[in-house]
Amino acid sequence: MPIVRRFKQVDVFTQQSFKGNPLAVIMEAKGLTDAQMQEIARWTNLSETTFVLPATDPLADYHVRIFTPESEMPFAGHPTLGTAHALLEAGLRPKSPGQLVQQCGVGLVPININDDGSLAFHAPQATMVPFGDEHAPLLEKTLGITGLGSAAIDNCYPPTAVHMGIRWLVVRVDSAGTCLNITPDADALSAVQDLSQTNGIAIYGPHDNATPADYEVRAFYIERGHLKEDPVTGSANACLAALLRQQHSINNVTAPLSYLARQGTMLQRDGRITVTYLNDEPWIGGHSVTIVDGTLQR
Repeated sequence: MPIVRRFKQVDVFTQQSFKGNPLAVIMEAKGLTDAQMQEIARWTNLSETTFVLPATDPLADYHVRIFTPESEMPFAGHPTLGTAHALLEAGLRPKSPGQLVQQCGVGLVPININDDGSLAFHAPQATMVPFGDEHAPLLEKTLGITGLGSAAIDNCYPPTAVHMGIRWLVVRVDSAGTCLNITPDADALSAVQDLSQTNGIAIYGPHDNATPADYEVRAFYIERGHLKEDPVTGSANACLAALLRQQHSINNVTAPLSYLARQGTMLQRDGRITVTYLNDEPWIGGHSVTIVDGTLQR
């Protein structure tokens, strides 16, 4: 007989339904095999599906496994916040007031519960590898800005591969407008991903007068040979936040205590990601809304 399991579909990094990044959450995954989890993730066909299990670490409130339709991931940002939202909504009581601790493939991830209903996760430790200047022509081709070159890519903040469980090549362009107008070349992006050993490219540019946000962010990757854009990406924004902290230090620039990023504009989404530095450590936050609340039989 199939087991009836609690299931939610959550829209993450938004307060408006259908404007964020969707996530499927299997609330009671105990007893599912790896193959069954992968099968369910393939069926939901969302960028990620999470499976909630009892924690095996005494410091954690729960254990989560994260699957794409193709494979398991050690960590991802919007699944972290979306799963926490779903569990709190279902009545989970944190071991520590005001904070959850998620156990996942990168270890323990603290998640702050804010008074306004938003959640924020502590970005895992990152390693950073500069993307060499010799690859500049390929990067320009990837972004579709050949001929603009240094005028479009802000070399005060050099392109860098940031590894945080998932890996993004973070590239700063001169403005939010440039970011919004980019149409990547799929073949060049595939080559860039191979060279940088990343899962995709995260492009960002500053908005004038920090309106409607401080930065516009877009995240692209190649999947099965096709160019994809992610609606709102917690891990890419976490990689960006960690890199900005380092680059501000190198450039002797006073880093802001917080900033707001917008993502998903070109996909008719309106994702908002808050980044706050607590003791110089980045916390990545946002709201979530539940779209579907029901059961799954497996």
